[in-house]
Order: sequence, then C-alpha cells, then structure tokens
Amino acid sequence: MKPDREVIDVRADERFDAARLEPWLRERLPGTQGPLQLAQFGGGHANLTYLISFGATEYVLRRPPLGPVAPSSHDMSREHRVLKDLWQVFPLAPRSYVMCEDESIIGAPFHVMERRHGIAIRTKLPAGYDWTPELNARVGNMAIDVLSKLHCVDPADAGLGGLGRPEGFVKRQLSGWSKRWEAAKHEDSPAMGAIISWLERGLRRDDTVTLLHNDYKLDNLLVDAVDPARAAAVLDWDMCTRGDPLMDLGYALTFWGEAGDDQSWIDAASMPTWNPGFPTREDVIERYARATGFDCGHVHWYHVFGVFKIAVVLQQIYIRFLRGQTRDERFSVFGERVAALIDKGKALAKL
Repeated sequence: MKPDREVIDVRADERFDAARLEPWLRERLPGTQGPLQLAQFGGGHANLTYLISFGATEYVLRRPPLGPVAPSSHDMSREHRVLKDLWQVFPLAPRSYVMCEDESIIGAPFHVMERRHGIAIRTKLPAGYDWTPELNARVGNMAIDVLSKLHCVDPADAGLGGLGRPEGFVKRQLSGWSKRWEAAKHEDSPAMGAIISWLERGLRRDDTVTLLHNDYKLDNLLVDAVDPARAAAVLDWDMCTRGDPLMDLGYALTFWGEAGDDQSWIDAASMPTWNPGFPTREDVIERYARATGFDCGHVHWYHVFGVFKIAVVLQQIYIRFLRGQTRDERFSVFGERVAALIDKGKALAKL
C-alpha cells in the first residue's frame, strides 16, 4: 500500500550538497557503511523532511523551511532536545540522535532521528481501507487518547522539567501570534482584528501545566498501515513546550470537522472527521476530560484561539509564496484558506 506521506525525489529548490553532509553523518551515526541515498517526504507544509538511507539503514533529517522564519518557530534544536529522551516515557515519540547547528553543512540547522513507518491521515481518508463508522470511531478515539496520554506524562521523567516558560504561556501565545499576523499579512483585515480583541477580552489564567505538542492533529500522527486505529508515531515536535494543555485540545478541535460544518471551513483546515462514525467535537471534549481529569469548561476560548493560530500559520506560508521564497504551487490557494478561517473565527466568537 502506498503511504500517504510518500517519499519523492528531492524538490529542485529544496536540494542541498550531499557531499558535505555525508562525512558528517558517517562520523556520528551507526550503520552508515553503505552508499548514501537521499529522498524527500512530500507531505507537510513547513519544515523540510528528508529520508537518509545507507543501504538498509534509514534515518530522517529535519530542517526548517526555506526563507526567513518567525522567531522561535521551526526550532530544530528544541525538537532534538525533546525527542532525544521523550521516547523513553512516551514511546510514540521518535528518537532523535544528533543535532547540527553548523549551517555550512546543508544551509540550515538540522537534526537526524529514527524513521517510523506508517501512514498519515490528512484531509481525506486514505484509499485501500474499509472506512466503516466503527473504524472511524476507533481512529477518532485513538487520536484523543494519544493526546490525553501525552498530557499525563510528567515532563521531569523525560528530562524536560525546565522546558519552556509555562507561567503566562497563554498570554504570550496570544501576543506572539498577533505579532506574527502583523508581520505576515499582505493586506489589512478588520475581521482578524476583531477576533484578536475578542481573545484578549476572554484571556484566562492558565493554572494547569503539561507537556504540549503545540501542533497536534491527525496528519502529525503516523498510524499503522494494517490497522489505522493504532498509532505508530507522533511527529513534528519543533514547537513542543510546557503550558496549558487546553491549548493542544483547542487546536485539535480547530481541525475536527463535523458533518454540517461550512464547506469552506472544511476546505480551509479540517481532518476527515466529518465522515460517519467519528466522534463529534463535544465527544472529543468529554473523552479528553474523562481521561485527564482536567476542567474543560472554558475550552471554547481555546477553540477560537486555535482557529486564529492556524490562520496565522497558513498566512506565514502564503506570504513566503507571494514573496517567491518558495515556489511550491500547493501554497497558491492559501489566501483563500486564511479568509475562510477568519470567517470561522468570527462565527465561533459570535462577532
């Protein structure tokens, strides 16, 4: 079966000098006796991910996207710090082996981690499975349970007790993403300004602190190719920190499409959870609250924040396309997606 996150030839504008990389890898990694082969994982919209092969030995190399990146985002050093030990207490986290800060090797910082095999569920359910309501329910519940288990990990057990600055985390997130919007927008949006004002008025104190993935959704999971209701890995940890766990839950709700949602919302940013059998957003909140014991009574604010955040993320990608910093034509329609998310944020906030 062809995996969703398929391996492709390295895109022309995302190549690097393998001759500089090869000796660096051979000096630091085991199993590198065979000839070096490079390929690229075609999925994802930001960080660039490559398959490194030495015969039968495989590794994954991760680096930031091309062009300028927002401060503190696409942080490969942070991702390596998280993944070098987290796998010991949260087995769905792939292990990271080495970090390189020397940008002369491939043109950017990067780290090298183990390869996990599986498929990613993106905007559509992958072909080749009998997607019954029962299977859909199992997949949806699995996704909630994985997030719940992550939030129940003691950060100190993974050597991450000092990660981030959890005090005032939510307030800083709102301020930071608002500034990123101002830096990335290509035109004024009074509607986005109204959403930001609504979020500022409803800002709450964040008392609960857990590990946060900070980009949790189905396409950052790899699921088992035989039984897609079994998780094989959680990917994309470059924004991992400690903070209010409802930030992760609200972000996941942003992508949790339901039957009856506006089609433009689904097209803008949605997992295929609108298919029959998947838990509803209310089901998600209830299952998560039971598993973690956390108070989810004010999760609506976090849901609106999640819509706002993903609109900014997509706008950051879109502005790179408009400026010619990436030529990936997938990004040409991101302006329409951002506009739909702004409409969604207004509707959820009742503005």
